[in-house]
Amino acid sequence: MIEAHGLTKRYGKTLAVDDLTFSVEPGRVTGFLGPNGAGKSTTMRMMLGLDNPTAGRVTIKGKPYHELHHPLRTVGALLDAKWVHPNRSARAHLTWMAKSNRIPQRRVDEVLDIVGLTSVAGKRAGGFSLGMSQRLGIAGALLGDPEVLLFDEPVNGLDPEGILWIRKFMHRLADEGRTVFVSSHLLSEMALTASDLVVIGKGKLISQSTTDEFIARATENTVKVRSPQLDVLRGALTDASAEIASVDDGLLVSGMDSAKIGEIAAANRVVLHELSPQQGSLEQAFMQITGDSVEYHTGLETEAEQVLSATAR
Repeated sequence: MIEAHGLTKRYGKTLAVDDLTFSVEPGRVTGFLGPNGAGKSTTMRMMLGLDNPTAGRVTIKGKPYHELHHPLRTVGALLDAKWVHPNRSARAHLTWMAKSNRIPQRRVDEVLDIVGLTSVAGKRAGGFSLGMSQRLGIAGALLGDPEVLLFDEPVNGLDPEGILWIRKFMHRLADEGRTVFVSSHLLSEMALTASDLVVIGKGKLISQSTTDEFIARATENTVKVRSPQLDVLRGALTDASAEIASVDDGLLVSGMDSAKIGEIAAANRVVLHELSPQQGSLEQAFMQITGDSVEYHTGLETEAEQVLSATAR
C-alpha cells in the first residue's frame, strides 16, 4: 500500500504539490491522472525519495522510501526510460542494479525474458528505440520482484501489441496482490487498465474513486434507441418526461433507463431495433472535472471541450 498524508512540495514561490492526501490499495491498478503541470511527476519523485517534501509524508508499506531495506525488493519504478547509461548493454545495466540490492543474477535473465529483450540483451541501451527503452525500464522495475510498482507513462513509444501486453501484464501484477500505480496521459488506455483513479490538478486532490464512479459522476448516461416507429416512440417518451435528442437513425434518451424505455415501447406496441445504454467516456469525465485545473488553455482545447460536451449530451 502507498499512503500520502498532507504531501506538499514548494519550489521557491511555486507550489507544485498542495496538501495532497490519498492511498493506493494492493491488488488493484490505480491510475494517476491530471493535466500537465498538475504535480504528478513531483508526487512520484517524492514517493521514491528523489525529492523531499516541504511538508507531509508519503509511505510505502508503512515506511518512507529511504527507510526501506533493499528498496528494489519492495518498490519497482519506471519514471524515465532513457536514464540508462547509453554505453551499457541491457544485461549490464540490470546486473548493476541487481548487485546494488543483492538480487541474484538469474533474475536479470528472467526479467529480460519477461519483457521480450533476451535477443538484444547484449546490445548498447543507447541504440534502443523508445519502445525498447520502455521495456528495459519495466524490466528494471520488476527486477526485485517487488510488491509495489510505480510506472510513469509506461506505454510511451510502444506499438499496439506492446500496449496490449502492458495492459494485461499490469492486470496480472494486480491479480497477484501487488500495488500498481500508473501515471498516463492516454485516457482511453487508462479506462481499460485502471480499476481505481487518483486525479489531481494544480497540486491538489480532485478525486479518488473507482474508474466507473469517476465516469458516472461526471457524465450523463443515456440510452440509444432505434425503431421503425420513432415518431410514436418519441411522443410516448416525451409524455413520460424523458429528454430526447435525435441522432443518426435513432433517438438518444436521457433521464430514463433502458428497462423503462422498453416498457413504454411495449405498452405502445412499438418495435425496437436497438436499445443500448451509452456510458460517458473517461476522456469526457476527465475534461469535465479537471477543466478548471488546466493552467494553459488553447483554442483547440476549448473547441475539443465543446465537442466532448455536445457528445456527452
